[in-house]
Amino acid sequence: MVSKISPFDVRSALSTAAPWAAQRLLGRELLSDQKAASFAGADGAQGPSLSRASLAKAVRLSVRMLAQEAPGHSVEVRVPPFVAVQCIEGPRHTRGTPPNVVEMSPEIWLGLACGMITLEQVQAHIDMSGTRAAEIGNHLPVARIS
Repeated sequence: MVSKISPFDVRSALSTAAPWAAQRLLGRELLSDQKAASFAGADGAQGPSLSRASLAKAVRLSVRMLAQEAPGHSVEVRVPPFVAVQCIEGPRHTRGTPPNVVEMSPEIWLGLACGMITLEQVQAHIDMSGTRAAEIGNHLPVARIS
């Protein structure tokens, strides 16, 4: 049996990673200066640096929280190189490439997961295929941190 993911742990991991993600999204012109500043952290110490372990933890916990909150096997969410999960109720997929896939970079996922950006804002910057892929937007953000 898989242990249940704590919303507190997800918020904590996202709070640690949000300043890094905000800086990266700002650099890609996907986030305004004002919005990025709201995720910069109280002392600015987190800045754009983040350990790979902290990044991996934030991505894995938040993607798995999505799967926990929207269980199912219709849509596969991939955030390479850290995690891939199946979520959203509907027909189960068991072999080969799933028909509904959403794949994105860690910074875009973290921005979505904590409410910095919306799926509509970044649709051109992620790979989405299948008729049900956009349904993950109904389950975002995973946790609001600002």
